[in-house]
Amino acid sequence: MNISAILKLTVSMALFGSIGFFTVHTGIPAIELVFVRCICATFFLGGLWLLVGGHKTEVWEKKEIFQTLICGIFLVLNWVFLFKAFEEMSISIAISIYNLAPIFVLILGALLLKEKLTIQGLVATVTCFIGSMFIIGLNNFISFSAFMQSGFVWAFLSAICYALTMLTSKTITKLSSYALTYIQTTVGIVMLLPFIDFSLFEGLTTMNWLYILGTGFIHTGFVYYLFFDSIRSLPTILVSVLVFVDPVVAILLDILLLDFMPSFMQTMGILLIFGGIFYTIYMPKNKRLSQA
Repeated sequence: MNISAILKLTVSMALFGSIGFFTVHTGIPAIELVFVRCICATFFLGGLWLLVGGHKTEVWEKKEIFQTLICGIFLVLNWVFLFKAFEEMSISIAISIYNLAPIFVLILGALLLKEKLTIQGLVATVTCFIGSMFIIGLNNFISFSAFMQSGFVWAFLSAICYALTMLTSKTITKLSSYALTYIQTTVGIVMLLPFIDFSLFEGLTTMNWLYILGTGFIHTGFVYYLFFDSIRSLPTILVSVLVFVDPVVAILLDILLLDFMPSFMQTMGILLIFGGIFYTIYMPKNKRLSQA
């Protein structure tokens, strides 16, 4: 077992779990924050890519470059929608819905890639759907306006875009992780530039800028470096379990530092969602290994 890789992945997930806490203290809207994040990550990861000499050994294929550009669009939209969700609802609730992405990978894989959807996958999907209903609260579904203002749509869209990011990057094998992320964050800069209101950066405090640069260099640059440097040395099942450090840290910070207190129904919803996700990721593989 590669202890160093385990520690790197655990640290990266723990750091990423604090992104919601940083986001609410930046003082700028979602699109502007993602724009700065893309700039910081492009410089950080691009610099590392040049430093390790990876740019000299890259294998460039038109098909993979096109896939990476599409993947970059989904990745940036995923970030924008997630940060929009943080603006409308508590971090714990947004993160819980965001982590439905593995379930959407199952569903979209079945619809788009003709992959087989198992009984376990269907059970997990229904479980997570019921959990999401508990989290938002049935009263928010009485009127359309209440539903739209709940932030559920933004969190839901972020989860779908995250799933599409995973699906579109699934077959990219020639490009290194550095090149892949560098292209994606560059796409983000070009894509968001026309929508940026630069006046929103005026009057920000030093603390605002520290939180903004933190989301860029720490949560994107450094976290992505640790993540990509570790996952290739670890078995998939271990990676799948360790990524749960992210939502656990996010929920704990939300409760301890931002005074969020989930209701009984929301707590049940969170447990149902993560129970369904964990079952999807771990149990079917465990059964297949046992049968083998």
